[in-house]
Amino acid sequence: MKDNGKLISRKSAPAKSARMVETIYGCKWSLTVYQLLNDGINRPGEMVRAVDGLSTKVLNQCLRRNLEFGILDKVIYNELPPKVEYKVTKFGEKFVSILDQLEVLQDELEGQDS
Repeated sequence: MKDNGKLISRKSAPAKSARMVETIYGCKWSLTVYQLLNDGINRPGEMVRAVDGLSTKVLNQCLRRNLEFGILDKVIYNELPPKVEYKVTKFGEKFVSILDQLEVLQDELEGQDS
């Protein structure tokens, strides 16, 4: 075998982004939260009221994970009673578009099975 000087190192998965996708898909409510935000529902109380089966505790865990990854941003208003809203960050918009592409890929895969 000829040695032409080319060496290719083994490619590994991007650890941080792969963990982020796994964590978000692992939370069954994250995609619903993105849909709610897209529909203009951005306050936690409204979110809980809009979705059957979604509790405040689970929503707060989901929102916290999304904040940690930088997908969502929390806006706290200096009012009484306290007012909090969530919005998708610029990075979050990119991330959600990747999730949308994964959904399209899944639809294509399911179409091949038929």
